[in-house]
Amino acid sequence: MFEKVRKIIDAQEAVEAVPMTAELSKRKAERDEEIRKIIDGRDSRKVIIIGPCSADNEDAVVDYTVRLAKLAEQVKDKFMLIPRIYTGKPRTKGEGYKGMLHSPDPHSNNTDIQSGILHLRHMHIRVMKESGLTGADEMLYPDNLDYVSDLLTYIAVGARSSENQQHRLVASGIDVPVGIKNPMNGSFPVAINSIYAAQIPNEFKFGGYQVKTQGNKYAHAVLRGSVNVYGNNIPNYHYEDIIQFREMYIKQGLANPAIVIDTNHSNSGKNPFEQTRIAKEIFMNMRDNADIENIVKGLLIESYILDGNQSTSGTEYGKSVTDACLGWNKSEALIKDLADML
Repeated sequence: MFEKVRKIIDAQEAVEAVPMTAELSKRKAERDEEIRKIIDGRDSRKVIIIGPCSADNEDAVVDYTVRLAKLAEQVKDKFMLIPRIYTGKPRTKGEGYKGMLHSPDPHSNNTDIQSGILHLRHMHIRVMKESGLTGADEMLYPDNLDYVSDLLTYIAVGARSSENQQHRLVASGIDVPVGIKNPMNGSFPVAINSIYAAQIPNEFKFGGYQVKTQGNKYAHAVLRGSVNVYGNNIPNYHYEDIIQFREMYIKQGLANPAIVIDTNHSNSGKNPFEQTRIAKEIFMNMRDNADIENIVKGLLIESYILDGNQSTSGTEYGKSVTDACLGWNKSEALIKDLADML
């Protein structure tokens, strides 16, 4: 049986409690159109979605994005940089820290979802105010989308969620690009089916209503590698993988064929320092093959202020409490090197 703990604030109340300004809404609209143009090919730049595995600390996240904004200005002719601000991201096994949505304080075992909702809205808006950037977040729980849909320029559907019908349906009603990861087993056909479902009109129950969607033609693939039945990581960022996935994409007749490659997770074997080598290999492949250059729209990189990670009981500022990340100095150097490769 479920024990009712408290009534959670609804989305409209949350928006009214932590509102967007007209100026920030205008900035978001501009950024939304930028990323749409990259996905559909009107803008030849690449997108780099970069930031911590889990946005655990508001001050550190804002610090990181302010640094990123300065770098974004330097490479704006080559890249659109989008800060990764994943507020629902838990530890992989789901034990302990479950992301800012559930635990505004990563060092506490107390669950306070109401405070978490308001806290994450405040953080996203503070990021916009202080950096001018709008962020990406993962749609881990579709029911929670309404709490942040006015804040985000990019939305991700994770590997464990990409086969879930509710995630696919909700993605079809989102008006910004949605990156859908291949499932944990790496199946390309399943990834293609997920994108197809997100791109077509749908009608379903959501938020207490029967809703209709027009389909999201900016839904696209994120290749993150896979894990076999023995727990071994199998990458899928190599030249041959991209060519094969592109052929399946074209054959299916999906709108705006686009791939973003996750340089961490199973592509790196969760070794964040491999991200530098992987990113450069992808850019070399783009340089060597026009088909790869056209379909690969960018990268997803896990990065924070400090290298590595720590336990949730740790107190190192700007160091991940979930998966290990590439530190800021290495991340900045990588983006500048990649810009030189274009």
